[in-house]
Amino acid sequence: MPLLACQIAPPPGLDHTHGFGNRAHGRKIAIQQSNQQNQDAPLLEVQGLTVFRGERLIFRNIGFVLPAGGALMVVGPNGAGKSTLLRVLAGLLRPVAGRFLWQGRDALTDPVQHARRVAYLGHADGVKPTLTAAENLRFFARIGKGSVEAALAAVGLAALRDLPARLLSAGQRRRLALARLVLSSAPLWLLDEPTLGLDQTAIALLGGLIAAHRAQGGAIIAATHLPLPLASAATLGL
Repeated sequence: MPLLACQIAPPPGLDHTHGFGNRAHGRKIAIQQSNQQNQDAPLLEVQGLTVFRGERLIFRNIGFVLPAGGALMVVGPNGAGKSTLLRVLAGLLRPVAGRFLWQGRDALTDPVQHARRVAYLGHADGVKPTLTAAENLRFFARIGKGSVEAALAAVGLAALRDLPARLLSAGQRRRLALARLVLSSAPLWLLDEPTLGLDQTAIALLGGLIAAHRAQGGAIIAATHLPLPLASAATLGL
């Protein structure tokens, strides 16, 4: 299961002291970039990750480097391990081999701190049906940034703020899940099929959220079967 050689670069307009260079070495993609905390370390570096499910090998020796402002699309057939890779990077699963570094340090030395770095959106929307759209976001507003009203407006749900989530369509529930990203202060977004159930208007809104996050130095890793609005994104094939 070879990696595709690619470049993980920040979006146009993101200011950095030094430029980017890319080198492909077998199964590892290396991109160099300056960093305010550690100028020799990227935001995320994945080294030789290998994961089994039971006795079945899901993937092995996965490696890549992701700078601040970078974006990576993880592609592959069903069962290739796209969702598994995101769960490993979120700290929800442990690999049998390999590790990943956050700004040059083992990311899982402090799992609680790593959880604060990551905003994870899985297949399930995680929406409570008995709460209104606004009520579903209040907890995330308290622990994150911004306001519930601004988050709802960003995903086109401002007019539905007081509607119970059980009355929302599947696409609207997905938008509500995306609104949690707006409220998150985590620099790394891990998105598993983020366009699931979304129409073209909602996908365009998602593209705007992603672009704004990257412009502020945030990074994106998205597992997808469909094209995503990710400018200058690299592709990792499983």
